[in-house]
Amino acid sequence: MNRFAAAALFLGLAASPALAQEVGEVGVDWLGNDIIVEAFKDPKVDGITCHVSYFERGVIDRLQKGNWFEDPSDSSIACRQTGPIAIRDIDLTKGGEEVFNQGISLIWKQRVVNRIYDKANDTLIYLSHSRQVQDGSAKMAISTVPLFNQPVTWANGKPQ
Repeated sequence: MNRFAAAALFLGLAASPALAQEVGEVGVDWLGNDIIVEAFKDPKVDGITCHVSYFERGVIDRLQKGNWFEDPSDSSIACRQTGPIAIRDIDLTKGGEEVFNQGISLIWKQRVVNRIYDKANDTLIYLSHSRQVQDGSAKMAISTVPLFNQPVTWANGKPQ
């Protein structure tokens, strides 16, 4: 393995967001197309689990449409408290930080979830969208987890 490939692998693993576990698969037609439901835990916020659903194209659909190497950008997300909330060192900027990504094409297209902290409303926002090199998609979904009126542990103290 050359140094460039080794460095790329290291950076990819070092910055890797949460891994998802498939928890559901629903067939939607006789072409082999499915809706997949996956669960992942926020890697820096204990007690939050997100469920993402998306469309996975079957082989027959890929043959008919001629687009072999990617799935649609559509997705849905729901995040909920599933235990005591403990927040470690999270990004508090407007762009938040990526907590999940998954390839949905051979190379360039990814399904991504960003976490954003809404300080004014004491709420965590989870934004699901696709990221592409060009022709970005406006297809997105959002879920929120309110933090007010419940015990929340902040590793670095609650932002003021």
